Amino acid sequence: MLSHDLPVLFFVADIITNSKARRDYFILETYEAGIVLKGTEVKSLRAGRGQIRDSFAKVDKGEIYLHNAHIDEYNFGNRLNHNPKASRKLLLHKNEIRKLEMQAMAKGHAIIPLGLYWKKNRVKVRLGLGKGKAEYDKRDDIKKRESDAEMRRAMSRQLKNYY
Repeated sequence: MLSHDLPVLFFVADIITNSKARRDYFILETYEAGIVLKGTEVKSLRAGRGQIRDSFAKVDKGEIYLHNAHIDEYNFGNRLNHNPKASRKLLLHKNEIRKLEMQAMAKGHAIIPLGLYWKKNRVKVRLGLGKGKAEYDKRDDIKKRESDAEMRRAMSRQLKNYY
């Protein structure tokens, strides 16, 4: 078997996740997008320094941009360091951008980043098309999570008593 015949394996590692996204939105669809970054931004992300909690994506003139994503300045950067709150261009196919734009126009829908991760030494953004949750939906999720946790605790207590 030749080396070029071997399957290509790559490791996908999360850099940053958006914990508010799944709490505040029902995720209808997900997309993988590339992101245009400067060298100091990549080095800062490699150190795990950034947050996308309040960020969102917006289509502008046929291109999609990530807004409010905070990537800390690189500690060892010089005067050419990047702006931490700059809007960053996302890389998607035109038909995906058009589809996202049409779906995001619906009332209560938004394009939100779910996470940043490494794939083949490139930074990728996992975008989600989300529909905003009402307050009672959030309460239902909390109740369900608490009841599941209580059930797991009860099961583990029973198993301890059994053995």
